[in-house]
Amino acid sequence: MAAVNLSPLPLSDRPLRRFTQLFVGLALYGASMGLMVRAGMGLDPWDVLHEGLTNRIGLSFGTITALTGAVVLLAWLPLRQMPGIGTVANVVVIALAVDATLALLPELHGLPLQIFAMLASVVINGFACAVYIGARLGPGPRDGLMTGITARTGWSIRLVRTGIELSVLALGWLLGGTVGIGTVVYALAMGPVVQAFLPSVALRAPTRVQTPS
Repeated sequence: MAAVNLSPLPLSDRPLRRFTQLFVGLALYGASMGLMVRAGMGLDPWDVLHEGLTNRIGLSFGTITALTGAVVLLAWLPLRQMPGIGTVANVVVIALAVDATLALLPELHGLPLQIFAMLASVVINGFACAVYIGARLGPGPRDGLMTGITARTGWSIRLVRTGIELSVLALGWLLGGTVGIGTVVYALAMGPVVQAFLPSVALRAPTRVQTPS
């Protein structure tokens, strides 16, 4: 599969469509995270790491999440990644969407319903990730790590995302974070799901019409 160009586009390029795509993607991303929590079958790999660090360091979960994001942003420097509006919106919109979903959606009971919710959350999360990154307004801290490594190495989104998720999961588990079947499914499936959706939702640069000289 040909690589998808995810480098930022000028803000003047189709702003209404791109901002709509950005915020819809981020809202869906946050809602899918809330659904994952309600499924009760394990945290996603990054939250396993956050929980493990919280248990070891003693700071609050939210503080650890913010500090981890800051460290990941530092990892952008050698990858020559630049933050954008989407990077800032990522933090705010996803947090609001997660809280709203958890407030509206009750805890789920019954294994069939929990499995369905867990699988749905993984697919929706992967789709939402592709949608908001595909707006090319700047990825979030953790997604930027994925796109930066992909751009620098030429490796596929599927390979890079899966490698990151498994590495974070292993570290979080070693630190004492809680791992469930949903955690493993998320780690293995997220890369392929994002890569499958990206070609159809990522915006292309406008085609320049050459005028005869």
